[in-house]
Amino acid sequence: MSIPMLKVASYNIRKALGTDRRRSPDRIIEVLNQVGADVIALQEADRRFGKRAAVLSDFMLEHHTPWRAVPLGVRNESMGWHGNAILIRRDHELIGCDLIHLPCLEPRGAVTATIRAGNVTIRIVGMHLDLSGLWRRRQAMAVLHYLDHSHHGPADATILMGDFNEWRPMRGCMLDFGRSFHVAPLGRSYHATRPVATLDRILWRGGLELAECGVHHSAAARSASDHLPVWARFDVKT
Repeated sequence: MSIPMLKVASYNIRKALGTDRRRSPDRIIEVLNQVGADVIALQEADRRFGKRAAVLSDFMLEHHTPWRAVPLGVRNESMGWHGNAILIRRDHELIGCDLIHLPCLEPRGAVTATIRAGNVTIRIVGMHLDLSGLWRRRQAMAVLHYLDHSHHGPADATILMGDFNEWRPMRGCMLDFGRSFHVAPLGRSYHATRPVATLDRILWRGGLELAECGVHHSAAARSASDHLPVWARFDVKT
């Protein structure tokens, strides 16, 4: 038995600061609606200083999108944790969520959400890894250790998404993840105005089959952030 496809996306929204140096949450909302995924991992979703308020308000999500933010419960003003957030469609069942503490020089973390698709549980992990290759590899091992030893129970499938900050294909942290995950061939997503690097990634394992994937190019996406969104559509098998 097969259930409808699941579309996921990852987007480093750079606190809604566009390539034209204008901060425009409305433009980010426009791009997200263009992508139209069921689950979205966001990076740099909160302001960096002060109360670290969410760039996209609950009001904006409720009135202008089909998504809700996974409630990570870290700060009242924030959407995510260390800038990482996950959006899911409001009609999707959220089973649970969690934080993954990552070894780091500067504050870094990853977030998880487990959803139910039919009778299949799918764990989503959103992350923004370090600029340092050494710390990226340590962070990859921390994510893999969490997934192998999570007290939240096993999932039928797992999807990793985010800004991995790894310029080299299947080297460094991608080599570590690639030992147990498939890597979607997305294409270049950075810099948005002239993409030269595949920094944004989607990986998966378990009861999923990749149907199609890519990088979202639009006029709004080229100006909304310095990264382009990446997406993948999966057949979910039972």
